[in-house]
Amino acid sequence: MRFDPALAAQDAFHQAEVELGSDWDTAVELEDTFSSNAGTTAREAYEGLLTMAQRCPNAHSFQAFCIYITWQQVTEETIARHFETGLRLSEAYLASREGKSPRDIECITELHRSFRAGLGLEEQDELQIEFKRDTPKGGD
Repeated sequence: MRFDPALAAQDAFHQAEVELGSDWDTAVELEDTFSSNAGTTAREAYEGLLTMAQRCPNAHSFQAFCIYITWQQVTEETIARHFETGLRLSEAYLASREGKSPRDIECITELHRSFRAGLGLEEQDELQIEFKRDTPKGGD
């Protein structure tokens, strides 16, 4: 990776305060529990964060945070479920770029590839190759 997912998660989480409004205190509590525990307690906090993300689909920084911590889950416990969750979250995030941080888009695109590779999906069909070729790469 060309970035540190843990640092990116911290940055995205702090950016999410404005997005979450009255849910911020709950998010802080869940994140603290997730970060300072292991096992069932951490997993329950992680699931709580993902549930909050589902309720707040326009909280783009919080969505990015959840993708970054899903990668942390992958590194802690390398199981298909975490790769599948990461793939689902990153695809939803990347479906629209409107209002999202260019840095988060770049990092999550890289994570998306890693989630796919972890599931053995790195092979691209012709349609995917054509889509990437036709997608604007930035600039003016």
